[in-house]
Amino acid sequence: MDLTYSAEAVVEEVRQSTVSAQMTGRIVDIRFDVGDYVKKGEVIVRIDERAATQAVAASQAEVQEAEAALRNARATFERSRQLFVQRFISQAALDKAEADYKSAQARVAALLAGAGRAATERSFATVVAPYSGVVSARHIELGEMATPGKPLMTGFDPATLRVAATVPQTQVAAIRAVGKARVEIPSLGKWIDVKQMTIVPAADPRTHTTRIRLELPEDARGVYPGVFARAHFVTGKAPRLLAPREAVVRRSEVTAVYVVDEKGRPQLRQVRLGGASDEQSIEILSGLKPGERVALDPVKAGMAAGTAAAR
Repeated sequence: MDLTYSAEAVVEEVRQSTVSAQMTGRIVDIRFDVGDYVKKGEVIVRIDERAATQAVAASQAEVQEAEAALRNARATFERSRQLFVQRFISQAALDKAEADYKSAQARVAALLAGAGRAATERSFATVVAPYSGVVSARHIELGEMATPGKPLMTGFDPATLRVAATVPQTQVAAIRAVGKARVEIPSLGKWIDVKQMTIVPAADPRTHTTRIRLELPEDARGVYPGVFARAHFVTGKAPRLLAPREAVVRRSEVTAVYVVDEKGRPQLRQVRLGGASDEQSIEILSGLKPGERVALDPVKAGMAAGTAAAR
């Protein structure tokens, strides 16, 4: 079987974001809460946009006023140019009419930019999800005042999770040579094949350890950031004696299995477990020999052994 080096690890998110407000206003609508799944582009929070709407209306009115002034300045400039050709006005009068026309053009451009900025600020009243994910924290309540930079919600993408483990520098060479690992989630009793392994090209000078990231597949159900995990890095191969996990029984400080003899009678035998294991088997260092049979139901085997002893 594979020789492995096991290290404690923790599940962390690859993509996490805290969405913040970009305008001032009162929170009038909250669409999602902690634990909800949000699709990309869905509205998560709405901010009162009445003040922003009034600002847009005011800026549009100013643009209309400036455009009317621009039309008047253009007409004045055209008339002044014709009068100058006929030598009814001086060069200074023509220059002034041209300057007024260009000033009106610049004012329209500035007010159009201001109107666009006001419209953009009004769009900030509707806060949408930047990508599909799960809400992990809600920082606001209905009716609170939002200000630029204030956090609204925090979420993460459950399809992009990874496990981060720290290993001694002495193990890095063997781990890099094989490039294979599995992740165990003890709380779920689940083993997950790693999608990709990344060895961070830096070491901690105090602990002399290196950080390794293990990307989980997108279908890793029930796993979320912060969950404790174990990373099992393959470092080689060697023969090992394994027994099914369900055959091992623990009684106080005794670890044992029920060995079934040739006549089908179960007998309790103490064993010593090793570190090599997977989701189905566990290593036996002593107490068993290759080829021996063990009971897969220790409770039933114990009852049978007690009945045989009573006879």
